[in-house]
Amino acid sequence: MGEGRQSGRRVTVDEAARNLGLTVDAVRKRVQRGQIAYEKDQAGRVRIILDESETLQDESLDTTGQGAELVEELRDRVHYLERVLEDEREARTEERRRHDTLMAQLMQRIPELEAPSAERESDVSPGPTDTPTEAATEAQEGVQRPWWRKLIGR
Repeated sequence: MGEGRQSGRRVTVDEAARNLGLTVDAVRKRVQRGQIAYEKDQAGRVRIILDESETLQDESLDTTGQGAELVEELRDRVHYLERVLEDEREARTEERRRHDTLMAQLMQRIPELEAPSAERESDVSPGPTDTPTEAATEAQEGVQRPWWRKLIGR
């Protein structure tokens, strides 16, 4: 192929891309590889020579109906993935609701959990002869502090 005088209609790269169902870049690459007939005009612009009898569609697409089948299959896949995504969103929303419910129930029980530890404080107070060391005081506080206060640092 390449430059030379051939019969056929001479069109711009843009027009050739539209007529052949290709991108402009694909047409330019074919020109570079010598896979499509072209010539340069006096200004140095590339003109593609289109022969009406030959179709230069991209080899990856078969125009005998497989393209339409491929488009339909891809649409089906997109619809399937949209349904899966929606199902996952609903499951995540439900999981968040359960989490919020559990957290609310636990927060309501905090006063119940604090009450027994207040009773333990009076039972575990040091006697008059005991002089608690710093380590013993920290250990005692560790026993007396509710777990959730240790968790949030209060």
